[in-house]
Amino acid sequence: MKLSDKIVELRKAHGMTQEDLAEMCNVSRQSISKWEADIALPETEKLLLLGEIFHVSMDVLLKDELTLSEVKDINTCGTNAVTAKKREAYEGILIKESLSDDSIIDLLNIHKIELWKTGGNPKYWTALFFTSEKKDLPKEFSKVMISAPDNGLNWFVDFKAGNEKYIVFKDKILKYQIGNRAEKDYVCNECRKMGISDEEMNWPE
Repeated sequence: MKLSDKIVELRKAHGMTQEDLAEMCNVSRQSISKWEADIALPETEKLLLLGEIFHVSMDVLLKDELTLSEVKDINTCGTNAVTAKKREAYEGILIKESLSDDSIIDLLNIHKIELWKTGGNPKYWTALFFTSEKKDLPKEFSKVMISAPDNGLNWFVDFKAGNEKYIVFKDKILKYQIGNRAEKDYVCNECRKMGISDEEMNWPE
């Protein structure tokens, strides 16, 4: 079952109109209509919100081969429907060419893939937009990032979970609380020691 069909089924199972779901997701009714018609995909933060609203995992939402095994009743409605604190999910962008072992992709929910033209070698990078609920994901990433310091090449992946930002190199995990200037400065200084330019540290928060 496709994501679009799952959104329709879950919305109806919870007795919601497209307008109701649009209000809860802070989007237009037309956006919900496009999601359900398989014309557009929800952004990462909206996917996480849908999972909370419908009480289902990202795997259930994103993997076509998984169907909806059950729908849980909720007793609240409107913008206050998401009341339970969900375990923080990781979200970020991974360059596939930065991996020494791409089997780690099995731990990720990939919801979008883009080819980025680099102007160098390789000519293109494969950008994977992902979420994951794997508890030890930073440790798993640290095992497979490519590191070739003799060639001035230290790949890293940056992602976040809630208000915590992770920067992960081969055998090195850095993190800071978003908004904590001192922690971020420390992480940036450590990245400079790894040969990372200030421009490369302009990661999203």
